[in-house]
Amino acid sequence: MYKKKIPVSLDCGLHLFMEVIHGKWKISLIWCIHSGIKRPGELQRKIPKASRRILDTQLNELVSHGILNKITYDQRPLKVEYELTPLGESLIPAIEYTARWGEDHREELEQLIRSQGQNT
Repeated sequence: MYKKKIPVSLDCGLHLFMEVIHGKWKISLIWCIHSGIKRPGELQRKIPKASRRILDTQLNELVSHGILNKITYDQRPLKVEYELTPLGESLIPAIEYTARWGEDHREELEQLIRSQGQNT
């Protein structure tokens, strides 16, 4: 398993937050699960730009950080579902606030991001 070269800084709440949500698809995964999408195949269909391997890795990281519970049903074919833990549910207001900030500043941000793309 991959081991980070630089240790995680645990001395600041912001560093802890960033460690938990660091990953391109983690916030989308949390939001999808909050919205009722629970199975890996459904998550893959909802986030088609992400590979299944990356989604599985990030789901496992969210489980290890206590944000999600992974429920495996004893049946064939194997059935797996994810649900938010209370700790995971506590992230929803932060995600909603961040999304609202993005919408409130959409016009300005889109112009800046487009101009950066043209300058590179």
